[in-house]
Amino acid sequence: MSSTNRTLSSTPRTTPNSAFSCAWCGRTVSADDGARRHHCPSCLRSQHVLDPADGGASDCRGRMSPIAVAVRRPGGWVVIHRCVRCDELTSNPTRTDDNQLILMRLAVRPLAQPPFPLEAFGDL
Repeated sequence: MSSTNRTLSSTPRTTPNSAFSCAWCGRTVSADDGARRHHCPSCLRSQHVLDPADGGASDCRGRMSPIAVAVRRPGGWVVIHRCVRCDELTSNPTRTDDNQLILMRLAVRPLAQPPFPLEAFGDL
């Protein structure tokens, strides 16, 4: 069964011109530039509908929570999501309308909550 036959209103769209309603914040999300969107620009959450290992649809349908951001070599950011059901990680490129406050909170989290005391750098 293809992913277009199983599309739910709360799942990210499977066609570039369709919209979805975010299951977490309720925002209706549509593509302004025709590009495929994999997460809500308001809360940055998504649903586990794609399987990055085989490139097809995923049967998990778990909630994907944003846990970090990463910088690609060309300079673009990607949001790293973790599925709360199966713990699979995915990455999705950020878009200009993504919530900048949440993106920055994800980016500075390692500095705000380091795994070791930062005072150790003062002795170097």
